[in-house]
Amino acid sequence: MWRKFLISFVAILMISSSVFIPLTEDSSVEASTSYASLKSKINNIMSDSRMKNATSSVTIRKASTGEIVYQYNGDKEITPASSLKLLTGAAALEMLGENYRFSTIVLTDGKLKEGTLNGNLYLKGQGDPTLLKNHFDNFASALVKQGVKKVSGNLVGDDTWYDSIRLSPGILAEDEPYYYAAPISALTLAPNGDFDAGSVIVEAKPGANGKTANVTLTPVTSVLQVVNNSKTVPKGSKNTLKITRQVGTNKVIITGNAPIGTSGIKEWISVTNPTTYALDIFKKSLAEKGIAFAASSKVVQGKTPKNAEALVSRKSMPLKELIIPFMKLSNNTHAEMLAKEMGKVKYGEGSWDAGLLVMQEYAASVGLDVSKWKFEDASGMSYSNKVSSSELSQLLYVVRAEPWYNTYYKSLPIAGESDRFVGGTLRNRLKLAPAKGNIQAKTGSLENIKSLSGYAKTKNGETLIFTILTEQNKTNTIPVIDQIATTITNYK
Repeated sequence: MWRKFLISFVAILMISSSVFIPLTEDSSVEASTSYASLKSKINNIMSDSRMKNATSSVTIRKASTGEIVYQYNGDKEITPASSLKLLTGAAALEMLGENYRFSTIVLTDGKLKEGTLNGNLYLKGQGDPTLLKNHFDNFASALVKQGVKKVSGNLVGDDTWYDSIRLSPGILAEDEPYYYAAPISALTLAPNGDFDAGSVIVEAKPGANGKTANVTLTPVTSVLQVVNNSKTVPKGSKNTLKITRQVGTNKVIITGNAPIGTSGIKEWISVTNPTTYALDIFKKSLAEKGIAFAASSKVVQGKTPKNAEALVSRKSMPLKELIIPFMKLSNNTHAEMLAKEMGKVKYGEGSWDAGLLVMQEYAASVGLDVSKWKFEDASGMSYSNKVSSSELSQLLYVVRAEPWYNTYYKSLPIAGESDRFVGGTLRNRLKLAPAKGNIQAKTGSLENIKSLSGYAKTKNGETLIFTILTEQNKTNTIPVIDQIATTITNYK
């Protein structure tokens, strides 16, 4: 009932905004007269064939006032790719708060007697995308300290904090085997400190000549079944190794040649069910600490009973820290989990419907024209997502008044900075002066779609907000996008 009412409310907002906010579909270029030289230089760049053969939308604003100083097709709606995370991050900071932490709890419905826990052991996930193997080791150690040596019942994974829909509508079958399209669960696990939840690092290295490549999984898990059809070949041969997962299964297929003397290949492969993955690793942690299960015990998914007693728990890092790997590395899983968490916290429903509604409401609350925003996920993976450069740059203007703006700003990749958690997705771009260090922006990339949106410091110290969106690219537009960004930093 609440959803129908709120969707109707948002629809009314959309209609009213289209009535009272003047919208221009004029594709002509506009600029403030005081920025005439900037206009001239960007016009020359926009005449590049790579931009002419693409569909583009560009808006540049003064960060101090929001005044538009340059615009090209400002109201043209373009697929933003990961630039959509600018809205996701803003809505999450507003809705959840900078100090929000995700919880994971180990509980039981039984009693401990002479080292045996007579009942089930529950692992209850509440959306933490930063869980690692060592956290499960810590859980196991804590249980040992409490005297647990054996569990008579089942090991139960509880992921009911979110709904059971694992993939957002825009995920393509060709992307589904990889970390950036991992299924979403309230109980999941990441392989390392990048926190690509729901994935396993699969590495293949050359073995003995004529034999299959040596394969390692991080963390070691029996959830994935490796089919190794690779071959180690003499030094100097071409490395043709490939690692993928058969769609709809947990079969990891490894093919190709692994030349001796090479480093092989490494892929982050998603699992089909993050909950069973987490349970598998947790059971291994328990075994490593000496905790055994009865022969009749099973590993299952289920809901924790209300009378279950908490034995040990963990809280994640606060959102103000999590937003660094999320935005810097453009983590899709984080975006989708944040959306579901927003829905859970505000409406008691950990779903995309509820979470995306929270994002729409935030956009409307800060005066954005929600009729110019269309999205069916929170990460930007869907080609159906649309937004104009005018709206995206307006978002970057209005968030400057938010109390959490400094956290938001610091989370954006910094041009040319080599540290992965500083430069992020811009660490290998814009590496020369004046762009290096003077651009903080969110990248976006899908097939035939490229975007860049953020803040640039000019030579005279002014901050300008820019959004450059391109789609239907016949050739790579990143060099042209970077040229525009560099031109802004060179302006005085």
